[in-house]
This record gives sequence, structure tokens and C-alpha cells, in this order.
Amino acid sequence: MIRATPISSKEARTADRPLRLLYVACPTSLTLQSANAVQTWNTLRELRRLAPSTLALVPRWLSEPTRFGEVGAVHLPRPAVGKLSRLHRTTLWSYLERSLFSAMTAGVILVQGLRGRWVDVAYVRDTVAAAWWAAVWGKALGVRVVYEAHDLEARNPSRAKEAWAQGLVRRMDEAALEESAHIVSLTADFRRLLETEGLRVSTEVAVVPDAFDETVFRPGGRAAAREALGLPASASLVVYAGLTFAYRRLELLLQAVAVLRPSHPHLRAVLVGGRPAEIAALREETRALGLGEGVVFTGPRPQDEVVGYLQAADVLAIPDTVTDVTASPLKLFEYLAVGRAVVLPDIAALQEILPAETGYYFHRGDAADLAAVLDRALRDPRREERERGGRQAVLPYTYAARARAILDVAEEVRARG
Repeated sequence: MIRATPISSKEARTADRPLRLLYVACPTSLTLQSANAVQTWNTLRELRRLAPSTLALVPRWLSEPTRFGEVGAVHLPRPAVGKLSRLHRTTLWSYLERSLFSAMTAGVILVQGLRGRWVDVAYVRDTVAAAWWAAVWGKALGVRVVYEAHDLEARNPSRAKEAWAQGLVRRMDEAALEESAHIVSLTADFRRLLETEGLRVSTEVAVVPDAFDETVFRPGGRAAAREALGLPASASLVVYAGLTFAYRRLELLLQAVAVLRPSHPHLRAVLVGGRPAEIAALREETRALGLGEGVVFTGPRPQDEVVGYLQAADVLAIPDTVTDVTASPLKLFEYLAVGRAVVLPDIAALQEILPAETGYYFHRGDAADLAAVLDRALRDPRREERERGGRQAVLPYTYAARARAILDVAEEVRARG
């Protein structure tokens, strides 16, 4: 069950008025075309339901399409400095853009405070904004900061690579992690890393994993789903679904399918989602492996169709994750919610959600072992039992539970003064 450890919500709710929370986020897509944006949107929806006074501030470029207004977010003009990367490619433009945005959020809170509506706690998801809020704006405005850390910026593949900027990168991590009042981590594995690195003691880090939307992702009949989508009733279907394929090692899955096709002639891999360039590259890989009709590319599909593809599967696959100690992919929660077997890499953070005896784990990066585990899952006479176990394991991880855990952290931080 999701718990904001070591927070005691009973002791925390001692204030004489409701908590007023500031929620600062820089989603990578305002139209929910990324996992980051989906998680942010759903979490905010539940925070606003449980704590209606929550003020969410999100950057937006001019008349950019957005879904965040639906969940009560206030859009601030995006200081689109990051667009200068077209002239000179560097992540430093993004750092500057997010720094300016964080200053704008501080300005909003100052104005509201002068009108008698100070916020109690700032909950910040972005490393750059968290560093500014923890080290500068929070102290100047008397607002305590909770930082939801998804990884160290120093480990981010997209971080600034200039040698002279590495000190800046380290300082951002230190400011955000050491000077915030409390840290929220997606995994216990990352909490251990923070303590090992001397960045934060584990008692000051609450573990609040990702979640799934129980109104969307739920079990359904395999045969009915296949009929609705025009998928073959007799095929063995291995399905992967993701908004983008980048860095997810889909080529490993294709290689594993190629190994298995001689012994599983009716095996099909169905890849749902992906951007055009990613799909084109994987089509080339498919041709090189001689898979022919053994792989189906659907392209991006509406969410209700995505659920259907998951329900149609015999096995759902996660070939790899972008991170390791912070791995908490939305697809894991969504896969388990529909009640299907999941084949996934042997990363400790994933076993925090899906026990080893319930998931089908393979050696990370090993296509041959992925093939062997896929074969075992497809043949397993106890697969339905393990599917039920996976569904049971994920039930506590709803967005409502996630929002309650976040509010518990914020309430405790406020109570500490």
C-alpha cells in the first residue's frame, strides 16, 4: 500500500485551517503525450479533489494546446528560452528557462501572500525549480518545500554535458535534495541511494510510487478485445504499449521474438504507440530479423484502444526502463491493472511493486534471456494465478492513494513549522 513514510497523518492534521499547497510542475507535454505529463495530470486531478485550495502552476507557450486547465492548473507564460537550442544545442537553455519559470512562480506567491493568501508548502517536481525554491524562494517567502525527486540530475542522460557546467549540475542536486524540508521518492531503492551518497537520511524521504487510473485500466476479456481490434484469436500476443519508444530497448523485444518464432509460429508482437522516426527504425530492425508479419505497429492510439490492446495480450512486456534505482514506469502499473502477465527486467525498484514470484523477470539487456522468459510465460500453466497476483499487488497504487500520501507529507511538513 502507498505510504508516505515516516509521516503520521493523524499527528500532522493539527492546523486550524486546511492546508494550502503550491504544486509546481514543468510537464513535458501539456496534451499528455508523455508519461511524465500523464502522471502529473492525474496526480493533480486527485490533489485538487482532496485539497481544492491546491494552487498548481504550469508553464505554457502562448496559445499552446493544453489539458491542464481541466484539472485547475494556472498557466504562466513559458519563458521559451529552451527554443534557443535550435541555434546552439545545450541543456543549459532548459536550465535557464526553468529558472525563470521558478522565479515567476515565486512572484505569483508573493502577490498572493500580500493579499493574505500565503501557501503553506510548495511541492515541486522539477529539479531546477526545486533547487531555486529550496535554496532561495522558499526561504525568502517563508514557504517550506517538498521535492519529488525522480533521479539525480547528475545521472540524467539529457543533463548539460559541458565540463565547466558539472559543478552547476551537482549544486542543483545538492540544493534541491539537501535544502528541501522533505523529499518524495518514487522508489525505496532511490531513497537508499540518497542516503548512501550522503544527500539525505532515509527518515527524511517518503516513498510515493507511481500509480494507475482505476477508472481506465481494468481487466477485460481477451477474446472480446481481440475481436474488437481485429487481432487473430489464435495468436500468442506479446504486447508493448508506450507513448514513445525512446530508450526503452524495443530492439531487444524484437530479437527475442525472432528467437521464439520457430517454436511459436503463431507468435506476434504488437507495439502500441511510438513516434514516426522510432517506428521507422524498428520497422528496419523487423525486416533485418526476418519477422515479416510477426510484428504489428499500431502507432499512437486513443487511451480506450490502448486498454483494449493490453486486455488482448497473452503477455505484456517491458524490455527496459530509462532509469534503474528510480524505475517506476506507469506502464507497469497499467499492465498489472488489466490483469495480464508481465515480463520485465530484473531491476530491484520494479520488484518493490511486483514480487519476483509473481512477475516474469529476465536479465536486463539480455535478449536471449528475455526470449527464454517470454517462452516460460507463454507456456506457464500457472500464468492465470500469477496474473491475479499481479492485479492484487497493484490495487493499492491508485492516483487517489498517491495524492493522499503527498498531502500527508505536506501536512507533516507544515506541522513541523
